[in-house]
Formats: sequence, structure tokens, C-alpha cells
Amino acid sequence: MGTAATINHSFDLSFGGESSDQVFIGRQPILDAQQKIIGYELLFRSNSTDNAARIEDDFSAGAQVLINTLSNMGTEWLMGDKLAFLNVTEAMLTSEFMELLPAKRIVLEIKGEIAPSPALIERLQALKELGFQFALHSAQINSDNEPLIKLASYVKVDLLQAPLDRLGDIAAKLKQFQLKIIAEKVETLAAFKRCKECKFDFFQGYYFAHPEILTAKVINPAQALVLDVLNKVRNNADIAEIEKGFKRDVALSFKLLRYINSVGFGLSCEIQSIRHALSILGYQQLYRWLTLLIVTSNEGATPPALMKTAITRGRLTELLGQDMVDRSERDNLFIVGIFSLLDAMLEMPMDQVLEKLTLPENIADALLNRDGIYGPFLSLSEACESADMARIDELATALTLEPAKVNEAHLQALAWVEELGV
Repeated sequence: MGTAATINHSFDLSFGGESSDQVFIGRQPILDAQQKIIGYELLFRSNSTDNAARIEDDFSAGAQVLINTLSNMGTEWLMGDKLAFLNVTEAMLTSEFMELLPAKRIVLEIKGEIAPSPALIERLQALKELGFQFALHSAQINSDNEPLIKLASYVKVDLLQAPLDRLGDIAAKLKQFQLKIIAEKVETLAAFKRCKECKFDFFQGYYFAHPEILTAKVINPAQALVLDVLNKVRNNADIAEIEKGFKRDVALSFKLLRYINSVGFGLSCEIQSIRHALSILGYQQLYRWLTLLIVTSNEGATPPALMKTAITRGRLTELLGQDMVDRSERDNLFIVGIFSLLDAMLEMPMDQVLEKLTLPENIADALLNRDGIYGPFLSLSEACESADMARIDELATALTLEPAKVNEAHLQALAWVEELGV
């Protein structure tokens, strides 16, 4: 094992069991001759024990996994200040998704079967103007691919396909094209030394490090947007900024207008614009509605029973404490109850969940430790759910709540959720 073996750190980032809505990504370092990391190749995995890279040909699977993975894991800790080398299909190259990536940090590895059609070359030129770089494989360096070669910055040489005694000739040929040469699948010290002798620029392979497997629970993009808008509302951002958030997601805007134009809302005129809807709702009611949306926006990912439990818990916590806190704080009781299951929904520890939200300290205390002014009411709600009679009696006594009051609140909460049709 080479001297750079220490870079193969193991990250335990799994927030729950493997499931269809988890994505996995391997990253293998790319180093210079001094074994300094200059970038990573990101290798998609179908599960945490998959040792073979899985690059989907299907646009939906490939592009969606690409964007979701990078956005949810965060490019900062995936790459730091390094380059990210990504294998891409032709469908992904021509997709508007590419513009969502941090162009100046991305090297797109063009697969060998992609033909350099005029339309594709035009697209690659546009991507290059945005800051993207391209990498080819040595087999692609031929007269048929001259338009691709002119756009490329890197070329990869697979050492399992290129005998060590031919590396000098291969490197000399490639150097004519002014491309940086990356030796991949470097598995021995002898191979590394030979590549350095032949003036290869960069190196990648098991000699340095096996790919790390990084895991993250995918957060539905709509849900991530709801979190962002919720933070803006909580911080009393200008209504124009909040409106921008809604305009970023058609579904979110549709749900807002559908809600405010519903028969039960009691408006005498139909609301047409997002800004008008926001001004009618007001910040407090908008905040409350967004918290409900948090647990309903990720349809298909959150089990219906868990979603229903969260909403019930929110309403029950509010009802239990409504006579014991100021009117302005009742919404906070609801928030505490409904957010108390976000760790289960997102399959990550609550402290990491709270890093995604900007919440008052008293709410955070209740969610993390069941402390503060709201914590006991949340604990009582949980005891009611589990029918822990001894615990219910203990907490109700401490809060000076009569058993009849607790039962009434519980029944009201259950009925309210049924009326919502959740």
C-alpha cells in the first residue's frame, strides 16, 4: 500500500437502513506526482456494499441521482476545494440539469460510446463556456473524435488495458494533444513509478485508496425548498424573497393557491397571485401551513402512518398546552409536536435535522432534550401515543392537567387529523 493510504477514511453517514430512497456514492481520489489530492472521481453505488460503479444509461435514474446526491450531501464536504470527475451519459450532457452543478469544479467524463455529433459538440462548447471541463479515455483519441479532443482537458489511461512497457509510447502520443494524462487503476508501486517515469500528470487507483462509500438520505427537492422558505418566514424575510421561493417550485405554488382558494378558507374573492396569497395569509399562518407541508411534501418517501402520527402529535401538543402558554406561543407547541418526528422521517439524528432549520432555542430544547417550556407537553403527547399510563399520570400531575382534560385533548387531536384527510 502506498504512502497515501491514510486518505481512505471511512465515513459512517448512514442515517438508517438501506432503502430505495437512499443514494450511495463512492469517491476515489485523484492525485498528482507528489500524491497531493487534486480531485475525486464520484462513483455511483446501488447500495453500501456494491463494489462496482453503477452508471445508469437511463436519463431519469442517472441525472436525478446525480443532482439529488450532490445537493443533499453538499458539494463542500464531497469535494472541498477539489475537482469532481463525473461519468455522464449523452442524455445527461444535453439535460438542463447540468446547469445546476458547480461548473468550475466539475470535470465531465465522456463515455466512449458517445458519438461527436454536431449538436453534441455545440452543447459541449456551451458547457465549456460555463466553466465545465471534459475528460476522455485513451481509446477515444483518434481522428474520428477530433472535435471532442479539442474540447477536452484530460485523458484517462486504464492501466489494466495498457501494458506497463507501452506506457511511454502512449504518453508521448497523448502529450501531442496538450491533454493532462490521468493513469487510472494504478494498483501497484511499480505501476505508479512507471507512470511517473512516463510523465503522467495524475494518478488514481487502489494503490492509493479504495473508494470511500458515502451515504445520505435523499431529501425530496420540494421538501428542501419548503425548509428554505420556512427559514425565511421564521426570520421575517421580505415578502419578495419568500415569493421567490414559491416561484422556484410549481407544485409548492399550486398547493398554496389551492389551500387559500379552498372553500373552507372563507375568502370572498379568488386569489390569483402568489404575493397576494402571502399577504392574505400573513407570516404566522404561513409558518403554520409550511410546517404541515414539511411532512406531506415528500409523498411516497414518508410512511403514511408516520406522517399521520406527526400531525396528530403536533395538534395534541398544542391542545395540551394552549391554556398554559401565551397565545403567540401556541404555534410553537404545534411546531414542536410535528417536528419531533423529523428525525425518523429523514433518518438522521435530531441535531443534524436542526442544522437544516432556524428555530428558537426553546423549540430546539424541546426537540433535542424534551426540556424548556414546551418539552413537558411534547413528552405528554408521546406518552399518550404509547398509552404509557404511569407516564401520563406523572406528566399530567406535574403540569396540573386533569385526566379528563388530557383525554379530551387527545380525542380532539385525533378527530382534527381525520378531518384533514391525511
